[in-house]
Formats: sequence, structure tokens, C-alpha cells
Amino acid sequence: MKFEQHLALITIPSWSKYYLNYKHLKQVLYANASVSGEEFQVQFEREITKVNQHYCEQEESAQAQLDSLQAQWHADMEAGDKEVWKAKFTQLLQQLEHLADYTQACVTGCRKILKKADKVSGQTVSRTLGPMVASLRFAKPEANEELLREARAEWRKCIAVPALTAPTGPTVQQIVPEIATVTELDLAGFPAGQVSRVWVALAEDALGLPIRVPVIVARGATAGPVVGITAALHGDELNGIPVIHQLIGDVDLSTLHGTLVAVPVVNVPGFHLSQRGYADGADLNRVMPGKADGSSPEVYAYNLIHRITRHFEYHLDLHTASRGRVNSLYVRADLTDPRTARMARLQNPQIIVHNAGPGGSLRGASMQRGIAAICVEIGDPSRFQKYYSKNALLGITNILSQLRMVPDEQCVPKFTPVICSHSFWIYTRSGGILIVHPELATWVRAGEVIASVHSVFGDLVEEYFAPQDGVIVGKNIDPVCRSGNRILHLGIVGDSLPGVLNNGHL
Repeated sequence: MKFEQHLALITIPSWSKYYLNYKHLKQVLYANASVSGEEFQVQFEREITKVNQHYCEQEESAQAQLDSLQAQWHADMEAGDKEVWKAKFTQLLQQLEHLADYTQACVTGCRKILKKADKVSGQTVSRTLGPMVASLRFAKPEANEELLREARAEWRKCIAVPALTAPTGPTVQQIVPEIATVTELDLAGFPAGQVSRVWVALAEDALGLPIRVPVIVARGATAGPVVGITAALHGDELNGIPVIHQLIGDVDLSTLHGTLVAVPVVNVPGFHLSQRGYADGADLNRVMPGKADGSSPEVYAYNLIHRITRHFEYHLDLHTASRGRVNSLYVRADLTDPRTARMARLQNPQIIVHNAGPGGSLRGASMQRGIAAICVEIGDPSRFQKYYSKNALLGITNILSQLRMVPDEQCVPKFTPVICSHSFWIYTRSGGILIVHPELATWVRAGEVIASVHSVFGDLVEEYFAPQDGVIVGKNIDPVCRSGNRILHLGIVGDSLPGVLNNGHL
């Protein structure tokens, strides 16, 4: 992947001229490859000086702003003054988060260009210029991290509200004695500082009995955002279930600011049948937001949204690949929306695909309601995969930390996710025995052989080639192939993000 393309996608627009000009340095490097490289060193020093100056200015400004806001705060502030204070403090936190992203991008750029300089020049340029970078303040993120921790601590101290009073409990018709069944999720009716479990009825079966989904509500001791996590919208996509179980099991309710609402299995009829679709085979992720007087899956979808997900402020919809396919750990999100772009990066996936919530999808229905929603694809169907689940859980914790719901510090990934401006599936023309060659999360070049189809007698029928450079997001592993079967999901890294992009259901 070209780093300058990745950099263009993650650059904070108002700071664009202050980033390390990686593309220019690469041009200087190749133009001076046959000489001593003095011009490259001059330009490199100029770039890192620019980066460091901007970092120091922003850090100094943030520290002054934090000191000022700390001095202004007092518990008996007027309501209007408190709202102004909160707005300024939110801007400060955003500035510090931008600064953290900025330094990470610039430090990564320095490391990559010096590595390239060693390779191009045949000299150890990094031995001379590497320590120079390390000596500058922007390459020592500890100060910024400490300032961000201090700011978050100040926010929690000043904004924390008294524990919510314990309610008498939701008014429900209790069908199962141990766990109540409700027809409406009333978050205010659940006790603060506790984890509650209920069944929410969404429809009725042929016996007139409720078709219920399990819902777990973890309310913190203090008020805050409402984050919803849904899993198994497709009944055989199971990796999200242990993620939810571990998240709820690990959360410390005494320090949780806000509410977690988790639905371990959304598609209960499909779950019972170990199948992707609803009881009648319909794909629930194609009928959202449903209809109150529609078909059976449409009614189920309508009630899911109106009884559960409408309460969310942030939404993570956990999926896996479909049967016969495998996926990398990747996120689909609208990267033109600052909220969902940030959530996608915090999730620490291998790949991020820019994709507006398509029509009929649960994510799209949430976005239409103003809920910041992303789709997290966690590995393969019909199984639990600890590696993918563990990394997905770390990403969710990062998001909760970013929202100041938990005190945990964000876990910085050891790698930078590939950001794709768009993606698409490649399909077969012939039927036969399919073999897909590239591995997940690897790169292919335009014209490279990506798959072959053989006849049942073993003769080569057709080969398929990558139409352009890209990264393998997912692929088909079922060798039984008909015309029109999927081969692989190819992610494309572009120079910019389309303003509006709907790649459909990937």
C-alpha cells in the first residue's frame, strides 16, 4: 500500500500543511539516489522541524486551555455557563486526540521514509537521521498521552453525576419467572450500577407465543452515552456472542459512565436453525427498518428498531463472513462522518472499508436515525475464533475509552489498518471446482492470477486476474462453484474518499 495514499485519508484537513510531506521526500530521495543524498537530508530536517514546531504549538495551546478550564470550573456554576464549559472542554479533548493521531502518522512517516532511504541509497541513512527524529518532542508521545489522561480525568471529575436512584424495575408481563419478558426496552427502568437481563418480544410464532431476543443492559453508576452492540443478525454469524459475554463480564460498573445495551443474538429464528436468514430464509439485513404491517421479517425488523436500537447513541453491529467464505478482521463505516471514522480506527481492524450504510441494513437504519454506527466483521461463520474475538473486544474497549465511558487507556495497534476508499466482489463466469489463491489481508497486483476453475475431470477451465491493485478483504473457500459465485472481496486504496458511497451489501 502506498503510504502517501493512506496518509491522505487520515489527515486532519485543517492541519494538512503541517504533516510530514512524505510524497515530496520520496521524490527528493529518488531524484538524488545517485548522489550523496545531502539534499534529502536537508529536506528531511526541514520537514521534521515543521512537524515538531506544529506539535509544540498545539501542545502548549492545549496545556494553556486545560489550565484555564480547570480554573474556571466550580460545582455551583450556572447551567448555561456549565454548558459553555463542557463545549470548550469537548473541543480540547478533540484537539488532544487529533494531536495523538497526528504524531502517530508523522512518526510512522519518518520511519517509513528512512527505511526507504536506506534501501534506495544503499547507506544507513536511518542511523544518522533516526536519532535526530527521536530527540524531537513530537516523537515522544508520552507528554501528549499524559496531557490527554489529565484532561480525561478532569472531565470525569467535573462532569460525573451522582449515582442514579434505583428504580422499582420495569413494568412487564413476566412470562419466564427467572428473566422478565418485555415489549419495550425502558432503559430508565433498570437499576444503576447493575447488569440486568431481559427478553424483548419482537413478534409471535404460530402458537401465539412471543419470539424474544435476549438483551443485556449494563448501567453504570453515573450517566453517560448509550452504546449498543448487536450480534448474530445473521443467525450463523456467531463470533460476536463471546465478544459481548466477555465485555459485560469485564466491565466495572462502579467506573462505567453510561449504559451498554447488548443483544447477543438478534436473529433468534435463524439462530435456532443455524442459518443466515430469518425463519423463512429472508435476510434481515436487507429489510431494515422494516414495516409495522409488513411481512414476518419486516415486522421483526421494525420492532427490533422501535423497541431496542432506537435507544442507542452509538452502535456496533458485529458480523462474520457468510457460510463458505472467510473474512479478515475488518470494519465497514462511513469515513466521511467524523464519528464513525473515529470509531472505525479505534476498532483496530486489519482493514477499514469506506461504505455508507446500504439501504435495508441495520447499520444504515441506525445512521438514518442519527446514531453513529459501524459494522465490525469478525472472522468466519458458525464458529468461535478467540483471536478475532479478542481483537474485536480490544477495539470496542477503545471506543468506550474514547467516549469517556471507561477509564481504560486506548490500546494502540502495532500496525496501521489498510484504509480502502471502496471495495467490490469479483464473480466467476464458469462453473466447476474453484480455487482462490491469495490469503486474507494480503496484496495483489493488477493482472495477478487470483483464482482458477477446473472441470470435475481436472482440466483447467478458466483463470481469473486481479482487475487492479488491492487488498484481500474476504474470499470464498467453498470449492463447489456455479456461474456467478463470489471469488474474493477486493479492497481498493484510493487517493480520496467519495463524498457519498454506497457499495451495497458486501
